[in-house]
Amino acid sequence: MGAVAELAPLLGMIGTLVGLVRMFMAMTDPAAIGQAMAVALLSTLYGALLAALVGMPIAGRLRRLARAEAFERARLEAPLVALARRERPHLREAAE
Repeated sequence: MGAVAELAPLLGMIGTLVGLVRMFMAMTDPAAIGQAMAVALLSTLYGALLAALVGMPIAGRLRRLARAEAFERARLEAPLVALARRERPHLREAAE
């Protein structure tokens, strides 16, 4: 989902460029300039909002979940390796 957070502003900028091209093509028609400018500005806004309100929070949550999973895998690795080798698990003794 990090990709959405990174790509949304890019897509907004592409929409901005499309709107600006439409605006420059319609320089002879003042009524069309406003519509093209609106497309340019709204696409930038939508890209930024999508990244900030959807992509980044989901990416952050996925990052936290991945860290927790990596911690659990690291914690379980030694006992599982011992079990695979059919060794007796070594329990850590409490502080004496």
